[in-house]
Amino acid sequence: MPEFPFARLRRFPDVEAPNLQAWDATDELLVAAALADAAHRGIDGSAVAVIGDGYGALTLPLVAAGLDGVRVHQDPVTGRRALTRNADALGLSGYAPHELDAELLNGARLVLLQLPKGLAELEEIADAVARWAAPDAVLLAGGRVKHMTLAQNEVLARFFARVQPQQGERKSRLIVASEPRPVPQDAPFPMSTTHPEFGLTLCAHGGAFAADRVDIGTRVLLDVMRDRTAELVALDRGDGFTAVDLGCGTGALAASLALAIPGARVVATDRSAAAVGSARATMAANGVADRVTVTLDDAGSGIPDGSVDLVLLNPPFHLGASVHEGAGHRLIDAAARILRPGGEVWTVFNSHLDHRRALSAAVGETVQLVRTPKFTVTRSVRR
Repeated sequence: MPEFPFARLRRFPDVEAPNLQAWDATDELLVAAALADAAHRGIDGSAVAVIGDGYGALTLPLVAAGLDGVRVHQDPVTGRRALTRNADALGLSGYAPHELDAELLNGARLVLLQLPKGLAELEEIADAVARWAAPDAVLLAGGRVKHMTLAQNEVLARFFARVQPQQGERKSRLIVASEPRPVPQDAPFPMSTTHPEFGLTLCAHGGAFAADRVDIGTRVLLDVMRDRTAELVALDRGDGFTAVDLGCGTGALAASLALAIPGARVVATDRSAAAVGSARATMAANGVADRVTVTLDDAGSGIPDGSVDLVLLNPPFHLGASVHEGAGHRLIDAAARILRPGGEVWTVFNSHLDHRRALSAAVGETVQLVRTPKFTVTRSVRR
């Protein structure tokens, strides 16, 4: 069997940079272990599920090796689009995308997993595998050693009777989990918490940033929005007020705006499927599901140019485990594109970042509204 051309994989349309690549040694180790297990146990592609494949480095080598019918779940929509592009470039097919649900895992005997950053996300995935996969399912999980913890083993041990860490290799390590344990009738996610200080209930799946808490940056922007509601209402030109929570996470900003301005048309959008599922649950919990549209999208690509009065933005500054401002800059550029002339973007960001300069360049005049020791809130007006 010819060696798989990992070097041909790209991250596009996700951020690309010299220090960011579309695969790592963990992918290669997982693929090798999966092919060996499939051959040993006589498993075909229809009994294989892949979770957390960044850009196709797990799914496509399996398909190229003849495992047809592999099921795959990727949380970011950018990863889904990159997988499609990479598959087309390599002339490969034979896989099927799914959400993290029973259709992904029913009858699966072999599950590959790139270990997520958060323990809550790992808990939701492990519960799903134990809940829906075959009784003899084996979970092959892997990660970079520097990011792995004993707590990950402890989470897996709650859902599998056998959890066997393997010897590290090329700064990566695999964990083999087998013999799924029984799980409670009700799945543990989404979880929810009421925040009376903001009049909000937040719901969260395991992979959502900040879980069902209000992260400290969002807290600062929510305070500003509450103090300046009249200025937000003034953006209504009389033909309907349209706002976008760009990179919405669990939907705190969108839900708060919809509650404060009942006549607003609000779109909450995020590239993460876990965030979108969380935000939809948040809107239902706050009684605004009929007034807030939640979409899975990359940097608002489905929103028409010049169609929005207000953008609320709390941009990330991490891409996976890497510190990188590219994701934030993409959202700033997206905000500039979708705003109408005279429309505004209200942004909260870590004060050490140079986002004010980026906002001025991409959107227009940018003024500081609030600055705390850690966060800055600005208002930018589309020129």
